[in-house]
Amino acid sequence: MSKTVLFVLGILVPVTAFLDLSTIIEKLWPQESDGVFGPVARIPYHDLLNDNLYIDPFVLRSMQEYGFFYVVDIPGYNASIELDYMKEFFSLDEKVKDKLAIKRHNPDNINAYRGYCPGLNDVESTLQFKNVFNIGPHETRAPFYDETEDSALEKLRYDCQEANVWPDTDDCVFDKGFKEVFQGGFELRRGIARAFVRSISRALKYPDLPSLFTEDEFSAMGLRKYPARQMKNTNMYSDFDGELLRELEHIDSTVTVLSTFHNEGLQMLYKNEYWDAPVSGDNAFIVNIGKLVDDIIDNKMLSVRHRVLEVDFTRYSITYFLGPSFDADISKSMTGWITEAGHKYQVFGEWIKDYLGAIELFYY
Repeated sequence: MSKTVLFVLGILVPVTAFLDLSTIIEKLWPQESDGVFGPVARIPYHDLLNDNLYIDPFVLRSMQEYGFFYVVDIPGYNASIELDYMKEFFSLDEKVKDKLAIKRHNPDNINAYRGYCPGLNDVESTLQFKNVFNIGPHETRAPFYDETEDSALEKLRYDCQEANVWPDTDDCVFDKGFKEVFQGGFELRRGIARAFVRSISRALKYPDLPSLFTEDEFSAMGLRKYPARQMKNTNMYSDFDGELLRELEHIDSTVTVLSTFHNEGLQMLYKNEYWDAPVSGDNAFIVNIGKLVDDIIDNKMLSVRHRVLEVDFTRYSITYFLGPSFDADISKSMTGWITEAGHKYQVFGEWIKDYLGAIELFYY
């Protein structure tokens, strides 16, 4: 199959001979769309997962200019099914959900991260007001470590490999459907995140980058419910511009695949101003990277700062995070510079311990 390289939108684009260039540009880079984020790239799922080279410059350009892009046209996926299961789960009796709660909320349970995390109900004191159900890549627990012989790092490796917990109600149809839908949703997002890593490794000519993500012991998918709040406090206002927020301003750490469904409120920082990000809708995901990954790739992309405005309805979202392998060296960038994390940590497993400790105290 013959290939050509075309200079489009200031970037070099390899295009197979049979592809119609105008269709590609309109699909991946809709220049005439409304809003400041109208030009954000829309990458077809099939082309991303199949490593079609023509998408790489569009992914790169969108990530460098805006810090995110959309994955669209996902065969067999309908976000409304996930949303319906989320709503049904979060409406279960608290006694049922408590059986799945992490040990911070239910001392009888052994999991620290995988499971249900009820939101703090004291709106006067909480910065974050949400309920979360966390899902990971493991269905069975790793073999137990030897306290007398194994290192602290091996204990941490064991802790990171918590097995998932799933609803066990009187409705076996719901239980089975919930587990199957979100197991499938986890695999779908993991595939997208890994394909994105491969794309940026090609675009930036960092062939060793995917090797840092061969395992994903602590990848995580969080089903999130943000209940409508009846009260407000000073902690809920932005220090940046005074806006009332549902989710505080922050930058992620690893690779993020986000579903906002049709819920508005997400804003991305662009040229020192927050703008509304188009929703992901029924058949798309939003993809971005965080500071840790951006450092590894020599800060050649934008780890975008974002937030969620306070809204007057109960808001749902799903956030998937793909981190490097437990043993991945995060101390240096792809060109050998010491990363910010590298001043304290050598491998990702060491970093994740402190990061998760801070997250647990802050959010839960």
